[in-house]
Amino acid sequence: MQGQDPGAGRAALNEWSEKSQQNAAGIADMLGVPQEAYAADPLSLLAALQNYVSSLPLNEFEQSDWYTLHSDLASCLADILIRRRGAEWNVVQDSTTARGYRYVLQARGQDGSTHRVDPYDVVMEEFQNLPIEITRMIGNAEVTLGVTRLRTDE
Repeated sequence: MQGQDPGAGRAALNEWSEKSQQNAAGIADMLGVPQEAYAADPLSLLAALQNYVSSLPLNEFEQSDWYTLHSDLASCLADILIRRRGAEWNVVQDSTTARGYRYVLQARGQDGSTHRVDPYDVVMEEFQNLPIEITRMIGNAEVTLGVTRLRTDE
């Protein structure tokens, strides 16, 4: 299947970004995080989000449940990386997708280079390493973006 030009993705990038942020704010509201607290710091969602995913009956999930959780966690992760780490949405060509491109986050790493991460990939990795740990998910994305380093005992 021939994908679309990434230019089509660029045209829709602002809408994509806004919807992702609105979804994250809606999740915070659903979980009882005060709007003012979330507006000031997206990490105010951390405890409530971890409690929520820890209480989910994942072994009873149907495909639609996984899809919704995947999208919700990706939105929350993106909002944290954008607001706390200066990441921004970008469009990259991807011949493995039907549309021919994907949305990724990019940020300038500690090494001065631009790094990219797909929050959906980070969440999928988390799904493959249950139980879901929100802080691990955030940490993995931050390391991939190069905005933090793994501590090594050398």
